[in-house]
Amino acid sequence: MKQSVLTRYRVMAYVTGVLLVLLTLGCVAKYGLHIDGAGNFTKMVGIAHGWLYVVYLVFAFDLGSKAKWPVGKQLWVLLAGTIPTAAFFVERKISRELAAEVTDDASLAKA
Repeated sequence: MKQSVLTRYRVMAYVTGVLLVLLTLGCVAKYGLHIDGAGNFTKMVGIAHGWLYVVYLVFAFDLGSKAKWPVGKQLWVLLAGTIPTAAFFVERKISRELAAEVTDDASLAKA
C-alpha cells in the first residue's frame, strides 16, 4: 500500500475530527448556553463537516479495502468520524498498525 493512501486518510481524519469537535461546541453554545450567533456558526460548521465527512468516508473505505480489513474494522473506522474526538484516537491506532506495512512496501519498491 502506498504512503499517499494513508496520508490522505490521516488528513481527512483530523479535518473531520476538528470539525466535529467545533460542531459539538457550537451546539453546546447554541442550545446549552443560548449564545447569540452560535446558530450561524453551528450551521456553517455542520455543513462543512457533512460534506467533508463524505470525503473521509471515501478515503477511509479506500484505505480499508487496500489494507484488506474485515467488515467490522472497516465500519469502526468509518463511524469514527461521527463521534467527537474518536477520529483522533482511531487515526493514531490505524497509523501505527499500517506504518510497518507502508514501510515494507516502500523498501520493496526501492529494491
